[in-house]
Amino acid sequence: MKKILTPLLLVALLAPAAHGQKYEIRFELPKHDTGTYYIGYHYQDKLIPLDSTVVNQEEHLKRVAVFKGNRKWETGIYALFTQGDKKPHIIDFTIDGSQRFTIKLSPSDEVLVDKITGSEANKVMHTYLNKLESAKARARDIDKRKKDPATKAQAEKDMEELNTEMKTFEGDYLKQNSKYRFIQLVSMFRGPEVPDEVENKALYYRQHYWDGVDFSDHSLVRTPDLFNKMNYFFFGVLYQADADTIMRYADLLLDRLANQQPADTLMMRYFLEFIMPRYYRSTKNIGWDAVWCHLVRKYYLAGKCPWALPGDLRYKRQEVEKLEQSLIGAVGQELLMADTNQSPNPDDWISSHRFPQKYVILWFWDPDCHHCQEQTATLKTLYDSLSATGNKIFEVYAVGYEADVKKWKRYVREHQLPFVNVGGPNVNIDYQIAYNVHGAPTMIILDENRRIIMNKVLPTSQILPFLERYEKRRAENK
Repeated sequence: MKKILTPLLLVALLAPAAHGQKYEIRFELPKHDTGTYYIGYHYQDKLIPLDSTVVNQEEHLKRVAVFKGNRKWETGIYALFTQGDKKPHIIDFTIDGSQRFTIKLSPSDEVLVDKITGSEANKVMHTYLNKLESAKARARDIDKRKKDPATKAQAEKDMEELNTEMKTFEGDYLKQNSKYRFIQLVSMFRGPEVPDEVENKALYYRQHYWDGVDFSDHSLVRTPDLFNKMNYFFFGVLYQADADTIMRYADLLLDRLANQQPADTLMMRYFLEFIMPRYYRSTKNIGWDAVWCHLVRKYYLAGKCPWALPGDLRYKRQEVEKLEQSLIGAVGQELLMADTNQSPNPDDWISSHRFPQKYVILWFWDPDCHHCQEQTATLKTLYDSLSATGNKIFEVYAVGYEADVKKWKRYVREHQLPFVNVGGPNVNIDYQIAYNVHGAPTMIILDENRRIIMNKVLPTSQILPFLERYEKRRAENK
């Protein structure tokens, strides 16, 4: 969902300049209602308004929204949108040459636009987009027919023909209309063609992903294309990559911007402010927090981000120093905690590190948490089955996380949890800081050297597969 924001900084830096030329942009809206409509530009996943108009009841009968005034619009891609949470983004259009045109939206979902008058650039743009929407509709129909054995063979043939048709159409269309800004952007952001003779096609694709993008063109930050390409690269192409791989490719891109003379801080800020929050304390992928720490140290704390305020830098430095204690590969800090006897004497507290088993699972859970209850029950079943066969390769150090001590002890007793159960206020260090625990359940896995090898919420049913993969990778690395 696109967010509508009007940050003064962005408007000051990025808004197209006004030089006093009459414009009149009309939209015929067969499926839309009265209210305020905006035209503006994309910035990452936000929409920045530049002009607005109110569609009253009389205009609503005509289903038309009109934007007019005196302004010289920069050539580029713009958006029509409304306010609200439910699909505020209506359609993209281009201002390329004419500033007086009409776009009639289609009532159909298979095409975006019915008719355009006064703008050849928008005709070119929406002929292309309508063709893509039509092809998507045909592809969905073909996919349905693939599921039926009686029509599967013909459906697969139809899909091949559709792919060939679209490839031919796109190649010809981009050449014929290369003078238009929209077509130039499509060509720029298509992505690399991978030669047939290349053996490692995925590696080639990653290495050449940004080849066609002209980062010196700062108008790209006002397009949806740069955001979509950035988003797909980091959270599509690299989604399954380990932290080291993500850091390597992030550095290739960011160093390219930082090492320009002068450094391209606008583009650096665009990328960093998008990807940083998505790696910060991420619970989705193992090791992603290391990416955040790396980017902070290499760019923010190294003085390469002049837009960062002193308070923000202080906060990032403090967070890095805390998070680095719990990154994969770091030695896990030893916990000493009281068991259900809740002895105040530190000599009675149990260590998280002193077990004969090869692995230790630190399991932070809360008896009031329904998901914790489910996962703890699954963990107990696995633990009991391994114990029964004499193949218990891990010990579970189960910490009652922020739990009422009486309730926690009762739950342990009633459910006969066989783990090393610890909890309460008697503990040697703040485990929330030591292991970056900010909710339950959280699982940390330590190896035989008590180094952290997993620091996210892993479903308990995936513990053995995870350890098997870890053992295999370690053997291969040796």
